[in-house]
Amino acid sequence: MTVTVVGIGLIGGSMAISLQESGFAKKVIGVDALRENEKKAIRRYLVDETMPLKEAVAQSDIIIVATPVDVMLKVIPEVLDLVTDKQTVLDVGSTKEHLLASLKNHPNRKRLVATHPMAGTEYSGPEAAIPNLFDGKYTVIVDQEDSAKDAVAIAEQLYKVMNMKIAYLDATAHDEHTAYVSHIAHISSFALALTVLEKEKNESRIFELASSGFGSTVRLAKSSPDMWIPIFRQNRDNVLSILDEYISTLSQFRTMLIKKDFENFHSKIEEANNIKKIIN
Repeated sequence: MTVTVVGIGLIGGSMAISLQESGFAKKVIGVDALRENEKKAIRRYLVDETMPLKEAVAQSDIIIVATPVDVMLKVIPEVLDLVTDKQTVLDVGSTKEHLLASLKNHPNRKRLVATHPMAGTEYSGPEAAIPNLFDGKYTVIVDQEDSAKDAVAIAEQLYKVMNMKIAYLDATAHDEHTAYVSHIAHISSFALALTVLEKEKNESRIFELASSGFGSTVRLAKSSPDMWIPIFRQNRDNVLSILDEYISTLSQFRTMLIKKDFENFHSKIEEANNIKKIIN
């Protein structure tokens, strides 16, 4: 198949690599708002060529939209305006309710399959794209009943050749769950990084004394604000809900420290250890 990737960054670029290496895509076309990103994608062999959106869509069997989620609100309707009932459009955004509500009445809505491959790193741009990013990870197909059956089947085939497992959720459940397992983790990392940078003015001490635990905890703080602010904007209510719960838990830890209640603190840590039953 010929596949167009709109937004040649970490996710779009890594998908391009996987689809080429698996043989699923005989040709990958790149489309990006930044000409420099298109040049980087060509230099790194992420795509075979680049071209304007309209020309790329006309030549493609599958169009993957991998832009920031705010840009999707503009780009996906443009893509759907151009496709036929023989083409499939995938979005790979981290939020769904707002986007899918805006597309509800589009005449070509059934050609869109809303997906969210649950993989990534803290880096962005074409230079961040890597092979095997998706191996063994889950992708979510959202509101599958609103998409044409043949389009869903193509999406399923695409993700299977990328060695991904597939889950199915409605948009509301998707946005709620991603707030818990992804979005709050990023806010926590941003907050911890800001706290340390404010309190520890000696950067060399941070570098010398920071353990691997600290590094893994603040790793997500290196993520692009251009990607994450639109996600927080679109999933604001869910993120606020989990943030309130998180702040309440932090407040409990603070109270236990003030009261020197280390017995209860010990119990809470033991309770938190139960996460290892779910995540190794």
